[in-house]
Amino acid sequence: MGNILNPGNDNSFIRLVKFKDSEIFVDKTDFIKEMSAKINAQNRFFAVTRPRRFGKTVTAHMLSAYYSKGYAGQKIFDGLKISENTGFADHLNKYNVIYIDMNSIKDKFISYKADKSLYIEDIDDLVDFLQYMVIRDLKENKEYAEQISNDPLIGKKSLSSALEVIFKYTGEPFILIMDEWDLICREYQNEPALQEKFIEFLRGLFKSDDGLSCFALAYLTGILPIKKYNSQSALNGFDEYNMLAPGEYATYFGFTEDEVADIVKSPKCKVSHQELKEWYEGYKIKGIDIYNPNSVCKAVSRNECISYWSGTSSNEEFVRLINTDFQGIKEDIINLIEGDEVTFSCANFQNDMVNIKDKNDVFSLLVCLGYLGCAETKNQYRKVAYVPNAEIKAVLMDIVREQNWYERMETIKRSENLLKAIKELDGTTVATIIQEIHNSSAVSLLDYNDEESLTYCVMTGLLWSTLDDYSYHREDQAGKGRVDLVYEPITRRQPLILIEFKYDDSAEEAIKQIKEKEYFKRYAGQYRNIILVGINYSTKTKDHQCLIEKLD
Repeated sequence: MGNILNPGNDNSFIRLVKFKDSEIFVDKTDFIKEMSAKINAQNRFFAVTRPRRFGKTVTAHMLSAYYSKGYAGQKIFDGLKISENTGFADHLNKYNVIYIDMNSIKDKFISYKADKSLYIEDIDDLVDFLQYMVIRDLKENKEYAEQISNDPLIGKKSLSSALEVIFKYTGEPFILIMDEWDLICREYQNEPALQEKFIEFLRGLFKSDDGLSCFALAYLTGILPIKKYNSQSALNGFDEYNMLAPGEYATYFGFTEDEVADIVKSPKCKVSHQELKEWYEGYKIKGIDIYNPNSVCKAVSRNECISYWSGTSSNEEFVRLINTDFQGIKEDIINLIEGDEVTFSCANFQNDMVNIKDKNDVFSLLVCLGYLGCAETKNQYRKVAYVPNAEIKAVLMDIVREQNWYERMETIKRSENLLKAIKELDGTTVATIIQEIHNSSAVSLLDYNDEESLTYCVMTGLLWSTLDDYSYHREDQAGKGRVDLVYEPITRRQPLILIEFKYDDSAEEAIKQIKEKEYFKRYAGQYRNIILVGINYSTKTKDHQCLIEKLD
């Protein structure tokens, strides 16, 4: 057979299994047990969607490798979790699987349209071409080809009819797996007629009793949930699981805390669990901490925790969304980057990229795309958005800084003023700005009266102004102890900044501690210009005091 009906070719999941002893492999095969329990059940149609690089295709390939007759005898799952299940062999390679990779179909369609000599009458758009390609693959089976040919009502793009005829003849239901099901909704945003035609095609597959009988299981995966019309799903009968509503499948949306803990136990892993957590965790789905699996794998293989998100193609969509005219959207995004949270409602989100009516829809879409994390409230439609980790924060900061409104934002001006005041040894202005930040909503998420919140205030205040010229370190070993916060310049033309915090004491005492414990000594040989900053917070008066000196 070809690559659509009963694929038996190498795929991403099989490659992971082949190299599981030398590369990172997290065994998620117990998800097969969840799907097998639904085979031929009343509720056997699923749409499980999540952001790019969260393992959608690997999961689809895993299901294909397990169910497809094309993989019979390959022993792919020997030694994996699913093989320990008592019903392991019940469904193993027992089904005729139709595997549709919409990216592959689109690429073939582009080539088809580019070569006029390939033109086939009445195959004019991507939906026509999709049906034609599946029917063509079905015809590679001689029995199927005969049944299709004997029915005069089955044309080149009558897939639902073709499947019904084949099922009536064989009595064997298919399993349908569609990867990137939402490709047309995402990449053909300005072609509503094509989108509607595609939805109608899917409806046609599952609408009639005869059509429903053709499938033992259907599994759609992509980024967006199934499109809504008004408040109703375009595909009735599908159970949906997504970043806004993951249901009982939350642990399969990425790597869990325990799975990452196992990864870092390997002697080959040179990055710490805490580093991976800070950079790639933060997607708290149904109370479960979820890591971006692609980024974790890259960080471990490259021994470096940086942002691996920038290679994804959804950044343009983020730019479009933050430049909408909805009141306060730009301020909200900057506040989120700085650590604040924003509540929103996903009740009226239409699950597409075009019908964005307000900020609620913007945040709903950004959660689906993976740019924001999402916490639940007592109201199932009311959610709390936040920036999940350092990776996403770095991406969002880079994007925001490229916008033409960036320098006009008050938060950005405040950050520049804070750094300027530190360099000019203006402790009064620094104390005033820190006071303002300490009283902001983002700090209310922390304990107002502890050192963590004070440290957070300074880091938030300097976030934007230090991006190009500084890296920061907390509790850095220096001299005879650990300095609270260090801003180390990338080039020597900028001053090194050492910051010490005090509570219910004095800024003078903070400066004295820096000098007595010689926190500067570690850096004295590298930097001629070193600024010492002492900040004290009074829990009684709620006032901040700041003293700044240059090291002689």
